[in-house]
Amino acid sequence: MNRTGRALALGCLLLLQPLMATAGGNSLLIPAVGRCTLNTSAQALPAALAACQQAAKDGDAQAQFELGQFYYDGTRTERDLNQALSYFEQASLQGHAEAQYHLGTMFFKGEGVAANNIQAYIVLKMAAVNGAEDALDVADEVSRQMRREDLEVATQVLGQIFRKYLLELQTADGGSRSPFAPLP
Repeated sequence: MNRTGRALALGCLLLLQPLMATAGGNSLLIPAVGRCTLNTSAQALPAALAACQQAAKDGDAQAQFELGQFYYDGTRTERDLNQALSYFEQASLQGHAEAQYHLGTMFFKGEGVAANNIQAYIVLKMAAVNGAEDALDVADEVSRQMRREDLEVATQVLGQIFRKYLLELQTADGGSRSPFAPLP
């Protein structure tokens, strides 16, 4: 990973500290066990799949991710990249880091969608910010294959995303606290 990528990741993680404060001050939150378990016997798979699909429909990001992975891998059913893409997108919009990582990789490789390095780079950088360990390395690989103009566009989009995020943080406390202020 190059120096710029590490600096961006560190900067983004620092920006997340105020969000963790609004989550009860506990930065080590452990998500509850989801309602989606697809690692089951062949006989139980239809019921497990139905339960997982209902959980995903109810907005469970982990269930959406697991369904995306289920259809992407295709080990227990026929591989369905359109379904995988749809579920990864749903979970990604909720900030699920691994779903963002898989989605960015799909954009990079052109799996189930036309290859798009700008989109791949943006989604992979967001995945890195949200905690996907390998996302920065893949984003660096994507950037090496991008034209300078495309990389500038992607960087501008990321800048807009983070500016919007900072504005939301400032207005979340009624504008009384800077997002860079120390945590209480």
